Amino acid sequence: MTHGTGGGATILIDRDVENPTVAVVTLNRPDRLNALTPEMGPLYAATLQELDADPSVRAIVVTGAGRGFCSGADLSSLAGSTDDLLAYVRGQAIESLPLVALTLATPVATAINGPCAGIGFVLAISADARFVSSDATLSTTFARLGLVAEYGVAWLLPRLVGLPIATDLLLSGRTVTGDEAADLGLATGSDDPVESALTWAREIAAHSSPRSTAMMKQQLLEADGLTLPEAVTKALDAMAEAFTWPDLAEALAARAQKRAPQFPDPPGRG
Repeated sequence: MTHGTGGGATILIDRDVENPTVAVVTLNRPDRLNALTPEMGPLYAATLQELDADPSVRAIVVTGAGRGFCSGADLSSLAGSTDDLLAYVRGQAIESLPLVALTLATPVATAINGPCAGIGFVLAISADARFVSSDATLSTTFARLGLVAEYGVAWLLPRLVGLPIATDLLLSGRTVTGDEAADLGLATGSDDPVESALTWAREIAAHSSPRSTAMMKQQLLEADGLTLPEAVTKALDAMAEAFTWPDLAEALAARAQKRAPQFPDPPGRG
């Protein structure tokens, strides 16, 4: 694998100095605005999944090196035929690349520090929280390439900004600024998206139960497929389970003792 902490790694993994339970993943091809090669997609998914399995990781921040987040697929790394492009797309989808962050137990934030387009756009919005700089640019791009809404973005985008805005962004393929993305509710505007994402991640890592956040992420993913009575029934079942966890007792003890909670790792991690 070509991820690591430096050198020629295309994906970097670091730990936040202030709170080492926060992992920072950086797409690292700044000379190409972090465009994804065919190998980087599955590697990105595997990197997030490895961090998700690590009990020492309580939150993840994803960003891009240099002045961009991810400009999309690196077409220069392909031979240029439609067969090559199809193989590229299928190679990413097999690993559930863009939506992998939403299916993890660990909370994930993206720091959109510059241009993102195409698959880079999908990566940028596929997170539990998104922070964007005012000078970033975002575009779905697909319609302007004669393609379709790829990687599940037609499912995700309406959930973030509503159907009319999602329809506009997909059908037009137009570019929006970071300020407009913030106005649309696509991300939270920030002068320093990396620091804002880290602040969000640190807060969760320090104060939220990993079992609780994992269960809530699952509830959010399942919600659209449930009626309200079904959602209430499933929530009651989940609440009954939560009362058996040690997390509640620890939270109450921490409040009584006026200290930060020390929540245990959830089963199955590590």
